[in-house]
Amino acid sequence: MSDDKKKGVGVRLGFERDIVLLKLDQIIPLKSLRSGAKDSRKYAQILSSVRAIGLVEPPVVTHDTKNKGMYFLLDGLLRVESLRDMGLDKVECLISTDDEAYTYNKRINRLSAVQEHRMIVRAMDRGVPAEKIAEALELDVSTIRRRFRMLDGICAEAVQLLKETNCPMKTFELMRQMAPIRQVEAADLMVGQNNYSTMFAQALLAATPESQLIDPRKKKPTRGNPVTSEQMARMERELASLQSQVKSVEESYGIDNLHLTVAKGYIAKMLSNPHIVHWLKQNRHEYLSEFQSVAEIDSIA
Repeated sequence: MSDDKKKGVGVRLGFERDIVLLKLDQIIPLKSLRSGAKDSRKYAQILSSVRAIGLVEPPVVTHDTKNKGMYFLLDGLLRVESLRDMGLDKVECLISTDDEAYTYNKRINRLSAVQEHRMIVRAMDRGVPAEKIAEALELDVSTIRRRFRMLDGICAEAVQLLKETNCPMKTFELMRQMAPIRQVEAADLMVGQNNYSTMFAQALLAATPESQLIDPRKKKPTRGNPVTSEQMARMERELASLQSQVKSVEESYGIDNLHLTVAKGYIAKMLSNPHIVHWLKQNRHEYLSEFQSVAEIDSIA
């Protein structure tokens, strides 16, 4: 037996292993649906998607320890409401071992363009017609087909860099005109600058030497006063320099943020003591207002 097993060390799972089928009446939302939510485009999209292809992502719940057989809803309020509106009374759910709803609602990474592309590919590989996916997502069929082909001609290294970013489809189409090595360089610059816009991709394409283009004849000439290759190369060097400066700041940012978070928690705990608050009111009133402002900060970012 290994030392880790002897000590009882193991990885704690974030979810129970099995998906469970629950009645909607067993699920207690932790927040109410905001006014007008069901009139929003997002809700209409979710509703049409569930009708067309079912739930892609199951809601996340956790046990109500005080009421056996009941569950708190951590994530998926609109999905659950869409099922109610469709007249359904059951849903398959993931059961979380962590009852902190903040994790799901505030820190979850929403669907990126690459993830959406892979979902569309998976659905079409399973025989779902493009027309049905377009109806579910309220998009044109041509847009679904473009998203299906979005990563054609994009090298795996560039995809890996951009897979969790909000990089738009048009940017991938511009990158497709670059050779693989240039695609990786462009993706690295986008990540470093946190800029995935079409205009930035066009600038990177304009700065790309013809030797690093798939077909140099497709490179469009610049309108107005043309930017020379030397100017574009200088801009790219300056961007790379700025990127290295940003990374050096990021190295200390995490530690500074941790210190601030700990300090905020300590101040909040201190202010929960009525004796300390009373003393501050009597002796350091100006400190009390500042401490309260720090304790009420929702997020340090």
